Order: sequence, then C-alpha cells, then structure tokens
Amino acid sequence: MALVIDLKPKERVLIGTAVITNDSQRTRLHISGDAAIIREKDIMHEDDANSPCKKAYFLIQCMYMARNPRDYYESYFATVQEIQHAAPKLSFMFLAINEKLIEGNYYKAMKEAKELIQLEEDLIKHATG
Repeated sequence: MALVIDLKPKERVLIGTAVITNDSQRTRLHISGDAAIIREKDIMHEDDANSPCKKAYFLIQCMYMARNPRDYYESYFATVQEIQHAAPKLSFMFLAINEKLIEGNYYKAMKEAKELIQLEEDLIKHATG
C-alpha cells in the first residue's frame, strides 16, 4: 500500500536524501517503497534542539534518516540518561520510544518523542508558573 501525502503550496518533504518542494498548488503524492520520509513540519534542525527532549527527538530523527542509525545511539542514550536523571517521571515514555528503536521503527519513535517534547514543555510551564 502506498503512502499518500498531501502537500500544501510550497511545502517541502524529505524522501531519503532528496528534498521535494511543492509548486504553487496543492499536490497529492503516492509513494511506494521504504525510503525515510519526513514532512517539513516534522523536521527539527540541530539549532532548534535546545532542550534535552528536543535533543532526543533530533537524534531519533537523525537515526531515521541515516544509513547507519547506530551512529547516533551513544549520544541518544546519554541524552536519555540525562533526562531520566532530571525527570524520572518521563522514564515511561522512553520505554515506548526505545521499544520502537529496537524494532527499527524510527518514524514511530519520532512520533513518540514528539509527545515527549510536549510533556517537557508542560513540566517547564508547571515549574515556572
């Protein structure tokens, strides 16, 4: 079954190492195969990984796009250890994320990590508010 992506005008998507930029009209793409695919709205740039949970998301994103995802494991697990030490309540989230990583399902791990970023932001608001 093909993945169907609806692109807004000027929206970009990464497919493997290629960046696809839509023209001025909505477009629907049907993509078959197993290349890494990330929509522009889900891409985190390294400069934007300015918190521990965002850094974890960024590293998972790197794993997803990399030819050798294990190149990022050491940095990722060091970041996870830092987060769990500072906020043990978030450990349950890493059980689900790490399970997806072990399965090699990096995209689903990214989705879980996106929820982790929201929890981190909520914790910060609660602590400062």
